[in-house]
Amino acid sequence: MTCGGCVVAAVGAVVALVLWWRSARTQRHLGMAFENNGMDLTTALVELPLVAVGGAVLPGLVWGLGAWLLTRRGRGRSQVHG
Repeated sequence: MTCGGCVVAAVGAVVALVLWWRSARTQRHLGMAFENNGMDLTTALVELPLVAVGGAVLPGLVWGLGAWLLTRRGRGRSQVHG
């Protein structure tokens, strides 16, 4: 269970970064348009850490919530009927 949460968080961070990188908005800010017109690196510097942290935290929280619910359900039955 513990290693699964770390794997889910790492995969979530990588997927979030790839999706962010491939978006048209990011490409426009990084100057992938005609002759680098409109290049704005401050947007990338602000968004990049937020995307990476959000991509890592959200799947980790979902994994943790699911693990907690599964162990809570199993523990509740054994204590009540045991």
